[in-house]
Formats: sequence, C-alpha cells, structure tokens
Amino acid sequence: MTNAAVIETPKPKRHPRDRWRATGWKFAAPGLSMIAIVMGFPLVYALLLSLSSFTLLKPKLQPFIGLENFRAVMADEYFWHSVWVTIEYSAVTVMGEFTLGLVIALVLNRVVRLKAVYFAILTVPMAMSPVSVGLIWHMLLQPNLGIVNRLLELSGIGGVDWLGDPEIAFWTVVFVDIWQQVSFVILILAAGLASLPKEPYEAAEVDGAGDLQQFWYLTLPMLRPVAAIAIIIQLINETRTYDLVYVLTRGGPGIATDLLSYFAYRRAFLGLSINEGAAVSFVLLLMVLVLTVVFFRLVTRRA
Repeated sequence: MTNAAVIETPKPKRHPRDRWRATGWKFAAPGLSMIAIVMGFPLVYALLLSLSSFTLLKPKLQPFIGLENFRAVMADEYFWHSVWVTIEYSAVTVMGEFTLGLVIALVLNRVVRLKAVYFAILTVPMAMSPVSVGLIWHMLLQPNLGIVNRLLELSGIGGVDWLGDPEIAFWTVVFVDIWQQVSFVILILAAGLASLPKEPYEAAEVDGAGDLQQFWYLTLPMLRPVAAIAIIIQLINETRTYDLVYVLTRGGPGIATDLLSYFAYRRAFLGLSINEGAAVSFVLLLMVLVLTVVFFRLVTRRA
C-alpha cells in the first residue's frame, strides 16, 4: 500500500509594495493611535456637549436636545456678525501675508551675502507666542503712553486710538497678525523658490523673456504647490485666531473685532453656556474645512 503524495499549493507571494505598505502601517500605528486619542476624544466630547443641555450652572449632559444649541446660536444676530468678521479677517490677513511674503521671498532669493542673518531675523516674530506679541503691541499702541503715538506727536501728527476706535481697531489687529505671521510665509516661499530648476529660466533668457515675463509664466506656475500649502496653513491659522484678539481688544471696541472663536469663548464661559459654545466651535470647524477646500481648489487648479 503506497501513501499518496501530498501536494501543497504554494502560497502566492506578496508584492514588495504590499509588504512595504503593511510595514509602514505598523510603524505608523502607535502615532496614529495617539493622535486618535488626543484629538478624537475632545472632538467626540465637544460633539456631545453641543447636543446636550450642559451648562456651567447645570453641568449634566442629559437631557440631549439635538440641534437646539445650533439653532439658538444661529438665531443670534451677533453670531452672523462674527461669521462675517472672521471671513473678512481671514481673507485680508492671508492675502496680506502671502503678498508681502512673496515680495520679500523674491528679494531674499536674489541676496547672496548674509542671507542666513536675514532669515534668522525673520524667525524672531514667528518664534514669539501670540500672547507676547499682543502684549508688546498693546503697550506700543497705548493711546496716551505708547511709543507709536509719541513718535507721531513728535512728527506733528496727532495721536491715534489704535485699539479704541471701531474703524481702526480691526485693521490694527490685522496689521499685528500680519507682522507676526508673515515670517512663516516668507520661509515657505523662499524654500520653494530655492528649489525651482534653473534650466527654464536660462531658456527664457535665451528667448529674450524679461524678469516680469519669467515671474508670471515660470515662477508663479512652478511655485503654485508651495503657495497652496502656505495659503492653506495660514487660512486655518487665521480662521481660528483667538489669542491676539483676546489680548488686544477683547472683541471690541463694541463688536468690531468679535471673531467667531472669541464669540464661542464668550458664549461658553461668559454666558455660562458650554453647550452653545461647543456648537459655535463646530460651526467654526465646518467653516475652516469649507474654506480650506475652496482655497485649495482655487490655488491648485490648472490654468
């Protein structure tokens, strides 16, 4: 009696790319898990708060009231004012930072000597915390004792109430924000300019293209991916600005600088309605996502 030979079917070999992908997920799993815990738990809890009747006077999640908190905040006329101020503030600051940052990056790209010194100076405002920046500029712009108004008076110009005039306070906060954040945009755009290939420019010079033509037809198209990253990052940062407004104006004078992030703070802690403050925060999150997608499509679309 002979034993039947057992024929084993060979297992299919995995493609090297699949193995690399599996290995990558294994290495990334601890970090992704930590991010999910650190970011996921607060988001879930905030969502529960926005759907509950939780207030500082009655700190209990139940009973859940659905979308009533969202309806309550959207029925407030100050909410829609804060939405418009946030959109205007984000648009003005991002455009100002990108325009000024691009000009300075183009100038620095032509600098040969002491370039490291210039970049070191540019990192100083970016390295400062927004609270420190707000306190420094609050002292500089103080209407009676501030250095800025003192210099204006010595020049024969009257002092200005930079943070107390509703017509000026918004633009003052915008200026301070651009002063601090433009360094980040400059560094990103300068790195992008340094990485551009030289061959297209050499060919353009042979064809007789001027500096303006090279900038419009070569630099801007090739710099578009880097510019998109800079704009999107700054758009997210500016939409959720809170600390500068808190230190400089507290949303005032009146409601001239009442950004949505500060409106959420007022609703949650000054109005004692944590649930409504959480609802405003989710509206702000949705606004950031929508604006980010829109700007990403506008900046990265092909001409």
